[in-house]
Amino acid sequence: MSNLKVVVTDYEYSTLKYEEEVLAQIGVSLVPAQCKTEEELIEACKDADGLLNQYAQLTPRVIQALDRCKVIGRYGVGINTVDLAAATEKGICVVNVPDYCMDEVSDHAMALLLACVRKTVLMNNEVKKGNWDYKVSVPVYRLRGKNLGLISFGRIAQTLAKKAQAFGLNLLVFDPYIPDAVAEQFGVKKVSLEELLQTSDFISVHAPLNAETEHLLGEKEFKMMKKSAFIINTGRGPVIDEEALVKALQEGWIAGAGLDVLEIEPVRSESPLLKMDNVILNPHVAWYSEEAGTDLQIKAAQGVAEVLQGYYPRNLVNKEIKGKVNLKERP
Repeated sequence: MSNLKVVVTDYEYSTLKYEEEVLAQIGVSLVPAQCKTEEELIEACKDADGLLNQYAQLTPRVIQALDRCKVIGRYGVGINTVDLAAATEKGICVVNVPDYCMDEVSDHAMALLLACVRKTVLMNNEVKKGNWDYKVSVPVYRLRGKNLGLISFGRIAQTLAKKAQAFGLNLLVFDPYIPDAVAEQFGVKKVSLEELLQTSDFISVHAPLNAETEHLLGEKEFKMMKKSAFIINTGRGPVIDEEALVKALQEGWIAGAGLDVLEIEPVRSESPLLKMDNVILNPHVAWYSEEAGTDLQIKAAQGVAEVLQGYYPRNLVNKEIKGKVNLKERP
């Protein structure tokens, strides 16, 4: 196996020592690259046995040029940088890290929710301007007994549900793809999107970005929400129609927002959101902790290593590839 190599298409980590350690154990070399264009990707990766990918777009043209590649490992949960259909057709396994930053993102969602409800950022800013007056925060309502609506109920939202229940929140979930048994297991109520919007005091968005979810929340949806409701987004920015959100905030359809992700990142300097006291903005940082970053690098490399050792990986994304490639199940 000593002639095998894995190319890192692009990365923003300070070190790749974790990937190197994982792959060195099976005699595979790691080749770092910083590709931005299709041409750079094709040149760097055409003879790679495996890829590790962060942000570079692995288009059908790039994937078609991969002559030896058996596996693409994605740094993260989402695989929006990889053309999954092209990879499957080419016989390439795609792996991700589905349990990446579950605690970090759920903690961050809860932090944004609490900051919105208790108006801590607003009061901090007022105090620093010399205004020692709690009345700038009026009204603040008790958290316990209120309804938190979760849009999508994957691993991160499930982790958040447990934390939110400790605060005495009732949990509503819109996710047509989860079985009733999962909702029962976590003590949440499955509802339609319309019911969630109409009855939730707070809404936390966790939906992946795809054709079905892009602009899932627009003017129609914001008008359904309570005027006292806050919306939190630590998922994907384009799930919310940002123009509609701005209008909803300006016209008082909803009370405020805590946003870690935006439709266009970084935030535009002319964005009205920057001037709104009822909006908290973070720079797409909910995923971050030192431990989460290390875990991600190790687990992405482990997924690649599993395939290069001849096994179906534990975190195989394109499961339809099973039986079409020469791999075996792990013992």
